[in-house]
Amino acid sequence: MIDLYFGRPNYYKIDGCPVFMIYEMSNLVRGLGGIDKTREALDHFRALTMQAGFPGLHLQATIYAEHAVNVSGVDSAREGSTKDLVEMLGFDSVTHYQFCHFVDCNRDYLDILPDVQNEWDRIRQEYKVPYYPHMSIGWDNNPRHRFLTWPIMRNNTPENFKKGLLMAKDFADRYNDVPLVTINSWNEWTEMSYLEPDDVYGYGYLEAVRDVFCDLK
Repeated sequence: MIDLYFGRPNYYKIDGCPVFMIYEMSNLVRGLGGIDKTREALDHFRALTMQAGFPGLHLQATIYAEHAVNVSGVDSAREGSTKDLVEMLGFDSVTHYQFCHFVDCNRDYLDILPDVQNEWDRIRQEYKVPYYPHMSIGWDNNPRHRFLTWPIMRNNTPENFKKGLLMAKDFADRYNDVPLVTINSWNEWTEMSYLEPDDVYGYGYLEAVRDVFCDLK
């Protein structure tokens, strides 16, 4: 990854440090054999990145709703919250991947956004590392199933998605030194959460991103 990707001019960096997001921390810890071994592996990753000429490595964690998790990878004697896990493993920032990971998505999109804002504010106050706001486009994973399943997010039009982006931009402008907003997703078609153009809204979601974040003057 360091050799093939970090040096590319379009690879996202913060203060010159390549940003590397871990989606599922619990699986990472279990796979590497526990918290201590995982921290050792991530420290080694940082060292190799610096040896390659970068000032450091920016590790970003994808978090879910705050809950107690088994963080040992070996037994259940060592537990903590998601917040504890972020600190123990030395992550530099946190974000989300999907609204359905932390709010009730079986509602109208505009009803969901206030709860999203409240969770952002909670994380900003309780975590010791920066939170970069996340915006999801939608949620309906029925393409994966033979029978109707819930939750299903409703009224997630490009116009309402744009309102969410404005909310995220405002949060980033007020609280973060780095203007980073994460979006789910480019092509999650089986979750009905995608930026790619379709035959319903055309380029609507991409146009919403352009309108909020691009200076067209």
